[in-house]
Amino acid sequence: MAVVEWIRFFIVIAFLLFGMSIFFLEIFGVYRFRFVLDRMQIAATGDTLGIGLCLMGLMIANGWDATTAKMGLVIVFLWCASPVSSHMIARLEYVTDATLLENCRMMSLEDAEKEAEQKGDSEDADI
Repeated sequence: MAVVEWIRFFIVIAFLLFGMSIFFLEIFGVYRFRFVLDRMQIAATGDTLGIGLCLMGLMIANGWDATTAKMGLVIVFLWCASPVSSHMIARLEYVTDATLLENCRMMSLEDAEKEAEQKGDSEDADI
């Protein structure tokens, strides 16, 4: 029985360490990326995955009882709420940020075809 407990212990440690490493990568990404939408995407992904992994480790460490069920419900809530809240914040940023158009360019299919034709013509002129 002691061998099973040690295996369970190492599985819990692996989940907790992997979840914490996701958190540290998230912190690095938030300070590394320049634009707010990039920062928001890495923060939302890191929160969802990091908290989920840490809670899974705690669920395994706790065993199967009511507390484990509550932690499972927290994971389900986070997996549902975090992407929705990130999407709403991204839409707010997109609608209110005047400098966003300088950082990203949206074009129609016709504009993309015209640009590709112009690049093809300029490459033919260089040859």
